[in-house]
Amino acid sequence: MDYQTIRLEIADDIATITLARPDVMNALNTQMRAELLHAIQVAGREARVAVMTGEGRAFCSGQDLGDRATAANIDLERVLRDEYEPMLRAIFDCPVPTIAAVNGAAAGAGANLALAADVVIATESAVFLQAFTRIGLLPDAGGTYWLPRQMGFAKAMGAALFAEPISARQASDWGMIWEAVPDIDFAGRWHARAAQLAHGPTVAYRGVKDALRSTWSNGLEEQLALEAHLQGLAGKTRDFKEGVVAFTEKRPPNFEGR
Repeated sequence: MDYQTIRLEIADDIATITLARPDVMNALNTQMRAELLHAIQVAGREARVAVMTGEGRAFCSGQDLGDRATAANIDLERVLRDEYEPMLRAIFDCPVPTIAAVNGAAAGAGANLALAADVVIATESAVFLQAFTRIGLLPDAGGTYWLPRQMGFAKAMGAALFAEPISARQASDWGMIWEAVPDIDFAGRWHARAAQLAHGPTVAYRGVKDALRSTWSNGLEEQLALEAHLQGLAGKTRDFKEGVVAFTEKRPPNFEGR
């Protein structure tokens, strides 16, 4: 695909997807959603970790409402089902770990795009905003799914109703994101985290994602059975054998993702 609204770079097993509409704070339009969907699918096949970040001063300002006439007449249910859902499912189901490197404001659907990733690392000057009620809507793009699971019901309800900015530090303290990093250290931190995952045991990471996400719907017996099955798969990998040998030899493992 010839990308017009994003950039996709793959190096050292890291796929970096940059939202590249800085003039509109990387607002999501139909083309960007299609390109992001495609890029995530490519990353899942060709890399061992996928990173989403933004160009300029924002991560993503959410749905592009710049054309007021179009925005007022948009069929939101169709857009959410046909455009957002495939994109969000691709991120959620990506076979490799995903990181949202939130470099600035993440608002509306942009905030929930970030929360769809496995790990969110934000610069301390970033803010998260569930802006929907400001224009007479409720959180979408997975917001009603991610928020109560990641920050608790009470905080999620307040964030959705009041539509007030949540600082990156608050988001970290509340369990909404993994960490908030001083601005000066931000780029180095997310690069280092991405490199750590890109050189880790990819099959085990996939099992971690599958197991933790299943815990919300499984009872204890089902979860124990799933753990046993996924652990059996991980135990057959070359990486497990390498991990044991490296442990006994007191050296760092050389994982190959298989």
